[in-house]
Amino acid sequence: MTRPAVVLLSGGLDSATVVAIARAAGFTVHALSFRYGQRHGIELERAAAVASALQAHEHRIVDVDLRAFGGSALTADIAVPKGRSAAEMAHDIPITYVPARNTIFLAFALAWAEVLGSSDIFIGVNALDYSGYPDCRPEFIAAFETMARLATKAGVAGAEPLHIHAPLLAMSKAEIIRAGLALGVDYGLTSSCYDPGPNGEPCGACDSCLLRARGFAAAGVPDPLTARFAPGCSGPVPSASASRG
Repeated sequence: MTRPAVVLLSGGLDSATVVAIARAAGFTVHALSFRYGQRHGIELERAAAVASALQAHEHRIVDVDLRAFGGSALTADIAVPKGRSAAEMAHDIPITYVPARNTIFLAFALAWAEVLGSSDIFIGVNALDYSGYPDCRPEFIAAFETMARLATKAGVAGAEPLHIHAPLLAMSKAEIIRAGLALGVDYGLTSSCYDPGPNGEPCGACDSCLLRARGFAAAGVPDPLTARFAPGCSGPVPSASASRG
């Protein structure tokens, strides 16, 4: 009998890889996505497509309106930075950082894990090829895991301690891509762009697009999403008709 795990799924490259890793490790995947007021809502269509393609047991989308607070280029009418160098990305926390987003998402995942009787949560944070977000650091993951063990009925009752799996934490983007390809991830179904076009076409210049492009270049393989939107190709990636669960 497989063990249930809650897997945070944004519809991006990293979280799609984590779904595949969780399944390969023998977990039954309960995928969790959020409609949080993000400007790149296309990612939810991609999340549904990834969940279906990778045979998640179920996929739920939860509404949390972080536009009520704003403070980020992803949740407010603030321009998304474009064309930044790797040094610029590493220098400051960018305006695309959404305040407390991973803390909020993990709290919801924790609640669902308790209901499922699960002691395993997967998240696709990465501390190498990322844009300087403080909630992608190993210290944050460790601190949240400690808090979760203190703040839940399961933890107080002496059940198996909750474990937050962050398998991509120390991997480069190229290593993540190679790992995902080995597990059958179709990256043409994913979306990484912070400022996509009306059909989900990547802008190619935001931090996330640049990190993704560098990752595929370093991995020595073409990005199927970029190829899909190239002139003369068939068009945007088909979306799943609905989320499951």
